[in-house]
Amino acid sequence: MSVLKVLKYPHPVLREQCEPVTAWDSSLQRLIDDMTETMYHSFGAVGLAASQVGETIRLIILDTSSRTTREDYKVLINPTIVEASRNKVMREGCLSFPEYLANIKRATKLTFTAFDRDGALKTYTVRGLEAIAVQHEIDHLDGVLMIDRINSLKTDWIRRQPKGESAGEFTNNTPSGNVSNEEEAGETAPVQAPLIQTVSLTTESKPYDHFS
Repeated sequence: MSVLKVLKYPHPVLREQCEPVTAWDSSLQRLIDDMTETMYHSFGAVGLAASQVGETIRLIILDTSSRTTREDYKVLINPTIVEASRNKVMREGCLSFPEYLANIKRATKLTFTAFDRDGALKTYTVRGLEAIAVQHEIDHLDGVLMIDRINSLKTDWIRRQPKGESAGEFTNNTPSGNVSNEEEAGETAPVQAPLIQTVSLTTESKPYDHFS
């Protein structure tokens, strides 16, 4: 297995629409292994989309559990969201935007389908961090980035404090209004087709801050 280079914004491949996987061949299996190695090698990552390593196919690697147990490790191929709760504002991060966080509205519960690495179609219902991560990664497959999901660069686009930067320098270089107003999550409802293209994240309940 190899650790692949993760593309950073504004690389043009990040804006491409990924094509469905049609062949479960050895090249796909090798890419799955390499993406898995890359995700676990990337500090704070809980997911990775194929487009982030330059492959424009609908493939996601996901694990929001402990890196030692890997109990929530999933290979998601051609994922489709079936049902989602109403949205709540969440704080997100992304390996393709390593210097920034964003406040983005996300569903906190999802039901979706996806094929596994052996070609079996499965249905999943996920909540919290995992639900947000799935939305983040599916957005990558659709060429949608977290900067596209914010309402305001001033209030919703937040620069991380680089190591060694003083508090005063950080304050002067960071937009104001970093605190989001959270909305209450409601009951689940069927997702309309345009909403199936969802996005990125981080939450306060986990130490991870990159979906991918």
